[in-house]
Amino acid sequence: MSQLASKYDAINLSQGFPNFKVDNQLIDNVSKAMRMGYNQYAPMPGLLSLREAIAKKTNDLYGSQYHPETEVTVTDGATQAIFTAISACIKSGDEVIIFKPAYDSYEPAITLYGGTVVPIQLAATDFTVNWEEVASKITSKTKMIIINTPHNPSGTILSRKDMLRLEELLSNTDIILLSDEVYEHIIFDEQEHQSVARFPGLAERAFITASFGKTFHTTGWKMGYCIAPKALMEEFRKVHQFNVFCCNHPMQYALAAYLKTPDHYLTLSSFYQKKRDLFLELIKDSRFSSIPSAGTYFQLLSYTNITNEKDVAFAERLTKEYKIASIPVSVFNLNQEDNKVLRFCFAKTEDTLKRAAEILCKI
Repeated sequence: MSQLASKYDAINLSQGFPNFKVDNQLIDNVSKAMRMGYNQYAPMPGLLSLREAIAKKTNDLYGSQYHPETEVTVTDGATQAIFTAISACIKSGDEVIIFKPAYDSYEPAITLYGGTVVPIQLAATDFTVNWEEVASKITSKTKMIIINTPHNPSGTILSRKDMLRLEELLSNTDIILLSDEVYEHIIFDEQEHQSVARFPGLAERAFITASFGKTFHTTGWKMGYCIAPKALMEEFRKVHQFNVFCCNHPMQYALAAYLKTPDHYLTLSSFYQKKRDLFLELIKDSRFSSIPSAGTYFQLLSYTNITNEKDVAFAERLTKEYKIASIPVSVFNLNQEDNKVLRFCFAKTEDTLKRAAEILCKI
């Protein structure tokens, strides 16, 4: 869709990336690190000062006790962390439960290693999890469950009740949990992120993956990390070492310094909620309908009042004829179930959101 947006000179609210500037302090930190000579290989698991900052942030926020030396690894973005965790754990015959709509990197990695994807479709209206269905899908072959909260593409979040139910389901099993928490600092309406790190019965069996790109508006830097108990992290690093070995050294130095100021990530929810609220206010008189996103920087819009077209066809037509690009949600769904919903990214400047809304209100 980004390619189509470029071809037709459309406003691109499809792919999830900000179109505003990165904090100059963070860029200055990278430049400083380069001038200081941090231009060769970083330590394989990541710069210790950065791992210490990650562990402190996580432990302070969620009451956990992750050790920076043995339980934190810096990765080449969260997608590499997800791929590495799957690579370290999944082999032929293993089953992996995922929830659809799902981020599109999960399934290929599972299949590559001979695993079997066991998909569960979330409810079409509110994207809630049917935990009884999850229980029915767990077998002796279930090796891993993958969750994502806040959730892409729906913008929903898992509640404390959800996490406690999952903890109950996984107790007395050897099932590994992979928790994709890249939008952990983008959550709205004074709700609280229910990280796996908060729940000992989940944390003891979980890889948690996160993204500096999402948090600090630097998706092109491809910097993320993984947190896991020592035993799991040892397996993770066996793959990581021969996958990327290490990640960008000066950027790690820059991020370690930047994390020393908690407001750099603790103010992110209010920053993006203003954008969400602005976007929804601007399109309130349009023919699209919506439930406000609870997290992430994505907003789903239903177009059932506009047309019966399939979402892929409608998204393409919007791009070509109206010059606004979005993502059709069916591409993330089980059997490409089409609920007439498009995903729009509101991580954009106010001017971009206003121009986009003007178009949407004319459709």
